Amino acid sequence: MAALCEEDPSLERHFKGHRDAVTSVDFSRAKKQLVSGSMDSCLMIWNMKPQMRAYRFLGHKDAVLCVQFSPSGHLVASGSRDKTVRLWIPSVKGESTVFKAHTATVRSVHFSSDGQSLVTASDDKTIKVWTVHRQKFLFSLSQHINWVRCARFSPDGRLIVSSSDDKTVKLWDKTSRECIHSFCEHGGFVNHVDFHPSGNCIAAGGTDSTVKLWDVRMNRLLQHYQVHSSVVNSLSFHPSGNYLVTASSDSTLKILDLLEGRLLYTLHGHQGPATCVAFSRDGELFASGGSDEQVMVWKTNFDADYGDVVKPQKYSSSVDGTHGTGQSEMDCGIHNKKTKTQDSVRTHEQQEEETSLANTLEHIVGQLDVLTQTVSILEQRLTLTEDKLKECLETQQKIIQNKTN
Repeated sequence: MAALCEEDPSLERHFKGHRDAVTSVDFSRAKKQLVSGSMDSCLMIWNMKPQMRAYRFLGHKDAVLCVQFSPSGHLVASGSRDKTVRLWIPSVKGESTVFKAHTATVRSVHFSSDGQSLVTASDDKTIKVWTVHRQKFLFSLSQHINWVRCARFSPDGRLIVSSSDDKTVKLWDKTSRECIHSFCEHGGFVNHVDFHPSGNCIAAGGTDSTVKLWDVRMNRLLQHYQVHSSVVNSLSFHPSGNYLVTASSDSTLKILDLLEGRLLYTLHGHQGPATCVAFSRDGELFASGGSDEQVMVWKTNFDADYGDVVKPQKYSSSVDGTHGTGQSEMDCGIHNKKTKTQDSVRTHEQQEEETSLANTLEHIVGQLDVLTQTVSILEQRLTLTEDKLKECLETQQKIIQNKTN
């Protein structure tokens, strides 16, 4: 890494335990744990408290290519070259349920923000959606004509985005199950795609070494970065929506300032390709994995406080200067500093409250369904009781009439 000022990201810890390339990393919601998947067919759960040892989960019969914590942090999903998906309880026992998800390698797993659904993507060219509870298959999306590398739900769960070796990024409507747009501007296989936290735009990276951002409402290219000298393997949005971190086979991680439309930092840590990267849910940390079998945890530093986002950033001397195009047109929640500060930046506490509120509302709706069913049964019983009572009264009336006669 180049000479850094105090605001620059810093390498906090690195974890060794995998015996082959690391393929995927993800933080639990409370940052207490970090999960990684590897070509060694294992998952590792790294406990962020130094005194707690890591857990190694064995179960997959072949390389683990994708891992993710559920929003609550109570489950971890993993997908493998063995064509299965496993749902793990991230405790010392490492218990899991397994289901055959696809007819080929599973490249991607992703939970919906409510934790109820799981989307998977595979070399069988399909994207599939499942319920997390009992892993019931819901539907399949199958317009890609080559391997599907990645699939993600939008933050509101209404859309799914997917990227493929057919060089397209496709946007799907979850309700109608229709492909509503194909972005075809990539010059190579598209390895990774994700939604901006606002849900209004997407970022994708691939074998043409570029990172592109599109507006999903207008279906137009917003920014285009040519900052890596090799394949872009993975990317992750900072939860504020103002930054994007990318991992490349050129062995570097790069942090892009989406407000300025430029490269902020180049980070050198991995020996050989950097294969995966992910911000923590609050943006304070990010983790990276590489073909060097290492998992690294970095402190973000430059965005320690959301209120400081609008301050001019100092640039590391390792910035190699390629600017994004169309940054003045970024209208997906990151278009200018003033609007961002006033409207777009939701604090972590607000996001937590919103998630909590959504979960509470969902629970209430579930309870209301139960109550509705109960009331319906009670109404039926009441009707039967009323009918019986009517019969009894009529019988009693007849008896009285007979006696008087």
